[in-house]
Amino acid sequence: MQTDTPRLRRLLLVAFLESFMTILVERGVYFFAKHRLGFTDTMNLWLALAFGVAYVVGSLLSHPLSKRISEKALLSGAIAAQVVVAAALALRAETVSLFLLQASMAFIFGLKWPVIESYVCARQTPRQVARSLGVFNFCWSSAVPLSLAAAGPLIDWRADALFIAAGACSVASFMLALPLPRRLEHIPHDHPERPSAADIPRYRSLLVASRSQMLASYSLLWILAALMPGVFERLSLPLSAATSLAAVLELARVAAFVALRHYKGWHNRAAPLAAAMIALPAGFFMVLFGPTLAVVLAGEVLFGLAAGMIYYAALYYAMVVMNASVEAGGGHEALIGGGFALGPACALVGMGLLPLLQSRLLGTLAGVGPLFLACCALTARGLIKADRK
Repeated sequence: MQTDTPRLRRLLLVAFLESFMTILVERGVYFFAKHRLGFTDTMNLWLALAFGVAYVVGSLLSHPLSKRISEKALLSGAIAAQVVVAAALALRAETVSLFLLQASMAFIFGLKWPVIESYVCARQTPRQVARSLGVFNFCWSSAVPLSLAAAGPLIDWRADALFIAAGACSVASFMLALPLPRRLEHIPHDHPERPSAADIPRYRSLLVASRSQMLASYSLLWILAALMPGVFERLSLPLSAATSLAAVLELARVAAFVALRHYKGWHNRAAPLAAAMIALPAGFFMVLFGPTLAVVLAGEVLFGLAAGMIYYAALYYAMVVMNASVEAGGGHEALIGGGFALGPACALVGMGLLPLLQSRLLGTLAGVGPLFLACCALTARGLIKADRK
């Protein structure tokens, strides 16, 4: 399957629309909650934690459900359910209902993304997977800054506009997904272009390393997602400017995906993941504690480039090792959901320590530091094992 086939083009358009829709609800909701409902940073972190837990459950169920009812049935059902939940959010997005409906949406997101990723990579050799993932990553990630930039004006315009726009995107992607095949086919495990038995252990070690770091990256990203409204409020920026500037991180991630698609030198190498492991926390603290807008934006760029490297590597190694199965995408998305939950939980612990430590920086380090160090230890172990093999 080549990257210019009609089916892949259709899938890429679905990925773009679904990413645009996802970000409106997944990231825009924190600006909605702060500016429309008066949420504090702590309330936004609790909302992010609820979202992450539900996302993990959905992603872990994605593979067994797709085996039971087919990949197409699961994808179509998930997108249709999104329309219903988006309509409910448009009708009633108050504090309690927002928590419940946002968790419902997270569960659906966890179900759908592993299936989309498997559709994109099915029936392909590792070389083709790398090319297709490059285009796929560009499509979904390029929708993120556009969606974030749109979120502010939508929230300013009217209370239900954010969720109406999300539902409209889902209706369009549902129609596009109708011609997709019911079941997916995969290349034989003994295909000559599959990694050899001798190579698979190194790929598995790189998969462990990249997935460990991806858990850290999404933990930190979801803290940023919940706290960025407060960061830009501290810098006295209006809502429309805040959501647009929050998209700088996503633009940097898009740039990383484009570069990694065209430069293949990172394949099967440990050094790029080691560099990303250092850049990630540096960018994180620059965003949260930067004294000026320039420092915050520089942190977004650094964080986005590192997160792009980690995400691309984790998905690529998963699809190669597990032969583009929904299970590969399910594990990938479960770690993303784990980050969605663990990041806010650690940040809440850090906030709870503020009265004792008398420093927001020390509180953040105390809350997030142990998780990040554990992920780094697993990453380093995976990279060392990969080099030995």
